[in-house]
Amino acid sequence: MQSFPPARQRGFFIHLASLVALAGLAALSGFSLAGARLDLRFAFFVLLLIVSVVPLPLLGYRLYALLRSDYQLGRETLRLSWGLRVEEIPISNVEWVRPTQGLLAPVSLPLFSLPGGMMGVVHHPDIGEVEFMASETSTMLFVATARRVFAISPADQAEFLRAFQHAIEMGSLDQAAPQSQYPTFILTQAWDIPAVRFFWLAGIFLNVGLLVWVSVLVPSLPQVTIGFDAAAQPIPPVPSVQLILLPILSAGFFVSGLAAGLWAFRRADLRPLAHIVWASSTLTALLFLAGVYFLTA
Repeated sequence: MQSFPPARQRGFFIHLASLVALAGLAALSGFSLAGARLDLRFAFFVLLLIVSVVPLPLLGYRLYALLRSDYQLGRETLRLSWGLRVEEIPISNVEWVRPTQGLLAPVSLPLFSLPGGMMGVVHHPDIGEVEFMASETSTMLFVATARRVFAISPADQAEFLRAFQHAIEMGSLDQAAPQSQYPTFILTQAWDIPAVRFFWLAGIFLNVGLLVWVSVLVPSLPQVTIGFDAAAQPIPPVPSVQLILLPILSAGFFVSGLAAGLWAFRRADLRPLAHIVWASSTLTALLFLAGVYFLTA
């Protein structure tokens, strides 16, 4: 099969710069919270921390998907790969392939589209559902099947069209079966395992419980002692509002562990590692809960 990867350079730098900027903003917010009191300034930094942390998993996955993206064309099959999303289309099922200029009405991009990360499904009044697995609009092609249209962007658009025309002229030797793989397929596979389901639910319960517990404790405690220094002397007490950092950190570790485990779970030989990561994430939440108990006891 011939490979026709999308252009990655511009999208890679945009996503990497966004990740670095948001991570820096999150670190700055967390550092500022360490010395803030329970006032509007504290609320502002909590909001800033949430806003900067929430997009990180999405941007991280989109960067991962871009690096793993490829379009492979053979005599029997067109294989579209974009991260955990894989679509295998028999050549005989392809109804037409057109550039953007071949459509009467323009196609809207999915929400939150960036160069290197155009993913999602939109509806077009003329051609129906369009699923994007593309990095650039300048080289975009639309591949139509009876089920839906796929938007792809091979870096060498002209060569892809020539190769596709050649595959059509050669004809298929064997009728391949269409196959679709979605990221949710991995989630469903993992959820069906009782131990994994326990780790996920226990981690969510512990993190939510920790947040609720700290929210109840903060108004009733003016200050807390957070431990000892290198000389084994007690560290001066700090405002109890700083305890709110603990559930935020715990949730961050849990989400990171969930994502890392799903990445490892894709491969059968790494699935034991995925279980270890998920168990560790749940244990970490339990340790944060114990830490709050000892700080406030």
